[in-house]
Amino acid sequence: MLRAENIVKNFGALSVLKGVSLEVKQGEVVAIIGRSGSGKSTLLRCMNNLEKVNDGSIFIDGQPLVEKGAYIPAKMQRTVCLKMGYVFQNFNLFPHMNVMKNLTEAQRCVLGREKEQAENYARELLKKVGLSDKEKAYPFQLSGGQQQRVAIARALALDPEILCFDEPTSALDPLLTQEVLSVIRSLSQEKRTMVVVTHEMNFAREVADRVIYMEEGEIIAEGTPEAVFDDPRVRAFAAAGKEE
Repeated sequence: MLRAENIVKNFGALSVLKGVSLEVKQGEVVAIIGRSGSGKSTLLRCMNNLEKVNDGSIFIDGQPLVEKGAYIPAKMQRTVCLKMGYVFQNFNLFPHMNVMKNLTEAQRCVLGREKEQAENYARELLKKVGLSDKEKAYPFQLSGGQQQRVAIARALALDPEILCFDEPTSALDPLLTQEVLSVIRSLSQEKRTMVVVTHEMNFAREVADRVIYMEEGEIIAEGTPEAVFDDPRVRAFAAAGKEE
């Protein structure tokens, strides 16, 4: 479904990803964990074409986005990347649009859906994330947890085959964090293909089919949650997080 091979990403003289490879299978939930600065969010952004790699290959549903550092033409990139949905850690909702408009704009502009069709689908998604009563609200009228749930619904509105989350709870307090994690849990029960960059260790243990632990731009441990969290390096990382 999603495959990255030998991904290299540099920011000037700083080497952020050092030949990272991973594969995500259909219906699989993969959690990527690691200390801040380990490269996990950069890897997710590269796979979603929000950052360009310096070298390596990325295949989405068998189609190449970039091969050995050479990208396919821009128009084809947009088509391939429509298979990916991305939820930002800071929501990135359009502040001048109400919730309904946030959920229908891309449906109409990108997928060409009629207004009624787009709005009906938006209402289905708002019900899914528990916000049926908020379609006329503007982002500033919502809590952080509600904004992030709207952001999840907006990503789902384009029917992506793979849904990616970049630390979706990092800007939220513990109570709102649970609201958002509950929605992601329900999506995992639908067997959606998801990649979640997260600092929530319990969530990674409970929900992920596979966990990837990164350090300094490399994958250090990978496998089932039980196997990865039993790795001494990961145990030390998780213990340090509890102390903070």
